[in-house]
Amino acid sequence: MISEKMLALGKKSSAIRAIFEYGKKRKAEIGEENVFDFSLGNPSVCPPPVVNETIKKLIEEADPIDLHGYTSAPGDMDTRSAIGAYLARTYGTDDTAENIYMTVGAAASLTITLGALVCKGDEVIVLAPYFPEYRVFAEHAGAKLCEVPCRAGDFQLDTQALSAAVNEHTKAIIVNSPNNPTGVVLSQESVKSLAQILSEKEKEYGHPIYIISDEPYRELVYGGEAPYIPNYYNNTVSCYSFSKSLSLPGERIGYICVSKRCVDWRELFFAVCGAGRALGFVCAPSLMQKVVPACLGKTADTSIYDTNRKLLYNELTRYGYECVYPDGAFYMFVKAFEDDAGAFCEKAKEHELLLVPSDSFGVAGYVRISYCVKTEQIERALPAFCALAKDYGKI
Repeated sequence: MISEKMLALGKKSSAIRAIFEYGKKRKAEIGEENVFDFSLGNPSVCPPPVVNETIKKLIEEADPIDLHGYTSAPGDMDTRSAIGAYLARTYGTDDTAENIYMTVGAAASLTITLGALVCKGDEVIVLAPYFPEYRVFAEHAGAKLCEVPCRAGDFQLDTQALSAAVNEHTKAIIVNSPNNPTGVVLSQESVKSLAQILSEKEKEYGHPIYIISDEPYRELVYGGEAPYIPNYYNNTVSCYSFSKSLSLPGERIGYICVSKRCVDWRELFFAVCGAGRALGFVCAPSLMQKVVPACLGKTADTSIYDTNRKLLYNELTRYGYECVYPDGAFYMFVKAFEDDAGAFCEKAKEHELLLVPSDSFGVAGYVRISYCVKTEQIERALPAFCALAKDYGKI
């Protein structure tokens, strides 16, 4: 016998990946330039030069045994120290190496953190719309996932809905700002309200309630910056990835920061170490760990995403589409022209537009457009978006 749960997960890929695989097949049939694939959040801009320069220098100058050997299980001490110092310098925290744990990207950060926190009977809240894999990660850790809808119209925090959802079984809430799939950045008002609600609920129920801050898009904000959640709420664990900021999704490198303001933060950090061990994450890739210190605070050329954001939003709204103007990340959440988002996406395929329906994100009637593509693809796709709007009588 095998695990039926794992069999089901393996047989049925996520909606995002399913559309991506369809796109690869379709490109082979009619040519890549004729398919407008907006499915995957796969950065299209090159990493900043410092990444390859550092890799080259390490390969040429570092001791190969040290460079490619195991690090300590929580990660290379110099790298953890550099990250702690960067966070302290940038956000005014008291982070150091001793509360940083290196991971194999954001997915590992989240699964390890949930493994460290979740006990039998616990619930984990997500703010809808949310990244679909949160359900997989939370349920694998043994938690019940509870969806709380964001405010209609602007996708900011719905304080009444959240307050009603938090109960004695709530262990954590996963917060993703800038958000995938909406591109919305939680306002300072929303973050303050979130912190107040959870603080009051902690007192009411007599146990910590944690924020798990999923931060792969932290630097991808267009004008201003996202409120740094650990500075607003003590019991916060930050899950970071360099995949988006440095355009390194395939290198799978990130970290967990257990805020020193957490209740019994040392015990929680040891639980993180234990969860990483139990999940088989002995240490993150050594070479990429050693690349990180030189790249802290650097990003790929995100101005290209900003260009794409403005172009796509201006043209789609001109064609009659409705969406919230994204403040960050590289996603646009667009209202479908019918209630059935899946049917709308099938209609879009007739114009070779590959969009992701919103159902797996926890809301109905929207599609996600990932605009981290070459600007030329958006320009070539605009007539298809226009034709789709005409199909629905919007033009």
